Amino acid sequence: MKTIKHILARYTAYLWALLKPLGIWGVFVIAAADGSFLGLPMDAVVAGYVYQDHARFWLYAILAAAGSAVGSSVLYVIGYAGGEALLRKRIPPARFEKIKRSFDEHEFWALMFPAMLPPPTPFKLFVLAAAGFEMNYAHFVLAIFLGRLARFLLLSLLTIRYGKQVVEVLATLFRTHLHWVLGIGGAAIGVWLMLHLRGRRRKAKNV
Repeated sequence: MKTIKHILARYTAYLWALLKPLGIWGVFVIAAADGSFLGLPMDAVVAGYVYQDHARFWLYAILAAAGSAVGSSVLYVIGYAGGEALLRKRIPPARFEKIKRSFDEHEFWALMFPAMLPPPTPFKLFVLAAAGFEMNYAHFVLAIFLGRLARFLLLSLLTIRYGKQVVEVLATLFRTHLHWVLGIGGAAIGVWLMLHLRGRRRKAKNV
């Protein structure tokens, strides 16, 4: 347990050292990375920025939401290329049908609502599903942006109201759900590698 705490402490210190030179754009960069392949403590980052600078809470929420939408576009490309076949291989049949039905009935809300939820919601799964079901890209970006914006604005207001307590709670949640963070990040990288290798094989056959 002490080893895990030590690793997390070093990881947190490294993350903040990386963000410092980026200024306010650090929120955007981390959100973009978190939205693509990496699982990062996005809520803790936003809360940390807001805690240090209450006046610009709205700006941090907008940058985080925009970064998440941009980063998720990487998964959109992967999911769109893989189509429904990719989802069927990765999701149990019953769950696949449930997600597909939700996108068929309320496409926009089927993505926006999960975007509003905090970890350990498997948000990247819904992003891949939206792409696999060929959701309109403009609607895709807007749904993620609005969902994340609502989430980060609420988080910012809670941080302003309760201050350091919120930051400490988020740090605890991150430690508790570390396996989700690593698992989702690993799964996303695995999908990317699979599609990358498949593309190389196709090119090799066509040569």
